Amino acid sequence: MAQISFYLFENSTERQVESACRLCRKILNQHAHIWWYCIDSELQTELDEKLWSFDAQSFIPHGIDQPNSPVCISAELPPSNDWVLFNFNNHALEQTQNFRHIIEIIENNEPAKQIGREKFKAYRRLGIEPRTFKL
Repeated sequence: MAQISFYLFENSTERQVESACRLCRKILNQHAHIWWYCIDSELQTELDEKLWSFDAQSFIPHGIDQPNSPVCISAELPPSNDWVLFNFNNHALEQTQNFRHIIEIIENNEPAKQIGREKFKAYRRLGIEPRTFKL
C-alpha cells in the first residue's frame, strides 16, 4: 500500500510547480526516482522549463517521457512501483498499491483546495489515511 502525502499551502502563495521542484530536489538527495504524472501537455512543458531554471547551482536531471531520467514527466503512469509519484492531475489515483509514495501538492487557492479535499476523501474511501503537511 502506498504512502500518500498532501502538502497544503495555507499561507504561502507559492505555485505548485515551484513547490514541486523544491520537494523534488530534497527527495532526489535521498536517491529516489521521481515520476511526475501529468496528463496536461502545457503543464508538462511548464514543469520541464521550471526544472531547467529552478536552481542555478544544481541541475535536476529530468525529461518528458524519459523513464531513465531521475525525474520523468509523463502522461503515463510509471512502469514499476519503485517511483515516488507526484500527481499533477485533478483526481486521486485509484491504483495506490502500484506506488511506493504518492505526493499531492495543494496550492493556496479555493479551486485547488476543493480538488485537494476531493482527492483526500477518495484516498480515505480506499482505506488509506494520507499524511498532511501544512506549509
